[in-house]
Amino acid sequence: MYKRTILTLIKTVLPLLLGVYLIWVFFSGMSKEAKELFYQAIYEANYFWIVLSLILGVIAYLSRAYRWKYVLEPLGFKTPFWNRYHAVMIGYLINLTIPRAGEASRSAMLYRSDEVPFSSSFGTIIAERAVDMVMLLGISLLTAFLGYSDFMEIKSLIIQEFGGDTTSSAGGFPWKMVIYTILIIGALFLSYLIFFKKSFREKFIHFGKEVLAGLLSIFKLKKPSLYLFHTLIIWGCYITMFGVAFQALPQTIDVPISGILIGFIAGSLGITFTNGGIGTYPLLVGLVVAFYIGKDYPEDAKAIGNALGMLVWVTQTLLMILLGLISLALLPKNYSKDDDPSRQPSK
Repeated sequence: MYKRTILTLIKTVLPLLLGVYLIWVFFSGMSKEAKELFYQAIYEANYFWIVLSLILGVIAYLSRAYRWKYVLEPLGFKTPFWNRYHAVMIGYLINLTIPRAGEASRSAMLYRSDEVPFSSSFGTIIAERAVDMVMLLGISLLTAFLGYSDFMEIKSLIIQEFGGDTTSSAGGFPWKMVIYTILIIGALFLSYLIFFKKSFREKFIHFGKEVLAGLLSIFKLKKPSLYLFHTLIIWGCYITMFGVAFQALPQTIDVPISGILIGFIAGSLGITFTNGGIGTYPLLVGLVVAFYIGKDYPEDAKAIGNALGMLVWVTQTLLMILLGLISLALLPKNYSKDDDPSRQPSK
């Protein structure tokens, strides 16, 4: 119990502290004049485009919830659309507090509303994440093709911004070494439980089989064309909702499509580093935007870039929180652990 609490605190607090630190870096890197321009840009932004961006975000969420049914059906589960939608949004909400915990929460919520086994739905979410990774990789390759020189130059700027080579003990914090150490310790602990704890091993194998079944459901789709259609809708909305936000500031209207795509990729990576991208998302997007408008606005580029990055991140995050809280209140609680016959006490 205590170990689980400690691990949860570590998973929650460390990324949050990193995000807070990066927010400090975000503002401390701007002069007084730059901060004034930053706030002015946010105040004078054309919020029509921001609202349109939010609408596209909602469409993506709805499409993701609808797409989920296609991988649940091969497993024999038919669930109401709104229950799937509420589970998706609650998952996004949880991800803002505990990174990557949203997937597990999403499965737990669908069990709560429709008694879909956690491990089965979790497997479908893993499959979904694999598809999303393929889409992001495809967008990255397209972006590298459209603007390879800019792509590599911005990569160097990001490395410089975050403290140099992450493997070097002389420059920057050794993030890779820390991550690898944590992964090795986790793998060793898991191996110990599997080989020396029979009850855990049996549960682990059962869980693994159901997760695998959920993962393989992607290859048993009854309507693969519709799954692909919704995948394209989701990612089309993601890119478009990010791109239309550039119309909100006059200085960023003429950023090329390659710059928008690089900013989109940078923001997507930023979300994986901290809780909901706190600190990292506006910092990385701001850096990319500043790179592209620096020639036309050499003195204002950083402030304007940071303003756009913060504007997109804050509005999308607030929307996610609002929709997540609404879903948390509306999701029906039809089932619980007490409803599982295997957990009922024998008479």
